[in-house]
Amino acid sequence: MRPINILFLCTHNSARSILGEVITNILGQNKFIGYSAGSSPGTKIHPLAKEIAAEMGYDPNKLYSKSWDEFIKPDAVKMDIIITVCDNAANETCPIFPGHPMKVHWGLKDPSNFKKESMKEEFKKTAFNLKKKINLLINLSVESFLNTDTLRTKLLEIHKITASS
Repeated sequence: MRPINILFLCTHNSARSILGEVITNILGQNKFIGYSAGSSPGTKIHPLAKEIAAEMGYDPNKLYSKSWDEFIKPDAVKMDIIITVCDNAANETCPIFPGHPMKVHWGLKDPSNFKKESMKEEFKKTAFNLKKKINLLINLSVESFLNTDTLRTKLLEIHKITASS
């Protein structure tokens, strides 16, 4: 069975979506592969996102801010799931991705919007929250992916469960 490809979207692709990509690639064990992109990508990854990626054992040099346009090309990797992690991206009109992947929203606060003295802690909280969500996602039974209505429901449940903790 081929891996399940997950694209995390955020407007600037510099923090939350990057952390989603990193955590999926760490936890997914090649059964789930994470990607990230933005509608208006920045020019660089937030330094704290790179730092947390490195702390998790992920090579931060693999990370770069990219446009969602990379994933709508005919030869692009086919996505199975698209997860928006910021409210701005969730409210934007997404392009049509090849294969018409399922879309779901996991809204998370932007850790880079916090004051400098609490920003690292907010990045860690965001990474921890994403790790809980992604861990639940990758532990779903494979049969769940066969019925998109079931999967969508489970993904929304994961967000609700982990949002309160």
